[in-house]
Amino acid sequence: MTILIELPADLVGEKEIISDTNELVLDGGFFMPKMESECGFEAPEINSYGHSFRDYDAESERQKSVEEFYRLQHINQTCEYVKRMREEYGKLDKIKMSIWECCELLNNVVDDSDPDLDEPQTEHLLQTAEAIRKDYPNEDWLHLTGLIHDLGKVLLLPEFGELPQWAVVGDTFPLGCAFDESIVHHKYFEDNPDSKNPAYTTKNGIYQEGCGLENVVMSWGHDDYMYLVAKENRTTLPSAALFIIRYHSFYPLHKAGAYTHLMNEEDVENLKWLNIFNKYDLYSKSKVRVDVEKVKPYYLSLIEKVCAFWPFIFRVNFHIWIFSMLRCSNFPFLQYFPDKLRW
Repeated sequence: MTILIELPADLVGEKEIISDTNELVLDGGFFMPKMESECGFEAPEINSYGHSFRDYDAESERQKSVEEFYRLQHINQTCEYVKRMREEYGKLDKIKMSIWECCELLNNVVDDSDPDLDEPQTEHLLQTAEAIRKDYPNEDWLHLTGLIHDLGKVLLLPEFGELPQWAVVGDTFPLGCAFDESIVHHKYFEDNPDSKNPAYTTKNGIYQEGCGLENVVMSWGHDDYMYLVAKENRTTLPSAALFIIRYHSFYPLHKAGAYTHLMNEEDVENLKWLNIFNKYDLYSKSKVRVDVEKVKPYYLSLIEKVCAFWPFIFRVNFHIWIFSMLRCSNFPFLQYFPDKLRW
């Protein structure tokens, strides 16, 4: 079930300032603090190597390995490959473990596609979540999304098949239609078998305009895997969180504005949250380490949190607004995730 959190039109305005508060409201209906806070997260201008963020041409010790990564990714990511991976990993039959146990596994993972950071991925998760928490202290769903958004990178580990880096990390992009030129190192798609298939080389390809990103085949990696894990474990995180998890590496969309012709109305609403999230995902990367033991109790409590009678708003027949609850057996409690997830 897709949960759309909305408010009636007469109560919502895009980035409308609520009087006598320090909050904003987006069309999705979430309340958010204003970004101009003096104590808010400050986005740095350069990465840990002294270059602009996501500068794939800058000469650095990481540049050559990053380009080789994208060469392999662009050659090997095909519609057929993604179909096989989704079928295999959609079974979620690898292991059962908690969110925090998975976080700790990422201490052994470094992302070879990232030109901005070469620290273990656990650091990036906590840096992202803590930066969000600083600006949005009341949006715990967004803190949790920051913590878990990259957990799918466990696919690099032996317990999960030890997939090659090109099959796990890096920018994502649609398959089954033309590869947009905004995709990093676009030239290497020349050797991708899908580029030889006429059905896949037009703007829309095998899709209809406005079909919705849910119906678009995306390159396989940690984003799609974590989305499957969350969805199949019946998470109660809002649809904006699932959208962030699945498309946070889809830079051709949220950086270059490509592929918007495939989006539907729900995608448009959720993209607003992804654009907000991206600031923290990208610019929180730093050599400054997070004190794990200091912040761990908060995130453990968040993972285990049980929210009593959390209302969700559903719009019915475009006019009627009702409040309802998930997990409708007895309606008493709502958890973001079960204690142990299937992976």
